[in-house]
Amino acid sequence: MADPKNPDSEKIVDPTAAGKSDLKSEVKKPVRKEREVPTVPVNLDEKSEQLSSFLESNCPENISALIGAEADIVTITVDKNNLIDACNYLKNDNKLQFNYLSLVTVVDYEAISETFELNYHLVSLKFRQKIAIKCNLSVNDLSIPSISKIWTTANWFERESHDLFGVIFEGHPNLAPLLLYEEFEGFPGRKSFPFHDYQEW
Repeated sequence: MADPKNPDSEKIVDPTAAGKSDLKSEVKKPVRKEREVPTVPVNLDEKSEQLSSFLESNCPENISALIGAEADIVTITVDKNNLIDACNYLKNDNKLQFNYLSLVTVVDYEAISETFELNYHLVSLKFRQKIAIKCNLSVNDLSIPSISKIWTTANWFERESHDLFGVIFEGHPNLAPLLLYEEFEGFPGRKSFPFHDYQEW
């Protein structure tokens, strides 16, 4: 029954439409948070502290190395032109003897600084110590000397890095694809690789 004081009271109201305009005004696009880069505090044991001190005092000047640490491992950062000298020093010095290359990894910083960071993880089986050599490469020049003549295990690690990131290891005996097929286009290890656009064969 209509309310005589309210002539609009007989109008049909769509219950589904109620509050729609309010909902539209309340819905907001999600704000993307700034990506936080996780950090791990440095926590070297006594042997690693001694290794760091030894390198600070004894590393040859021609290597121009920057000695540091990340988490529980000593790091030595060198220019790619000094990589071979640094590797020979770490392997052949009687007080170091890093005779085992356990891993080579590539870290993609292309979006942040237009660089790729190569990490060579070494182990001294005799002294039970570990260290990482770091080299930064510009995205415009991804060539670096191969260390496969120093540690033969580098052969496959370097082929993998070439497959996935496009790093060119100068002097490598055979950079044929290790994981991918010959006609594969692009470098799927890179963050910029369009995975969602790729069609499986």
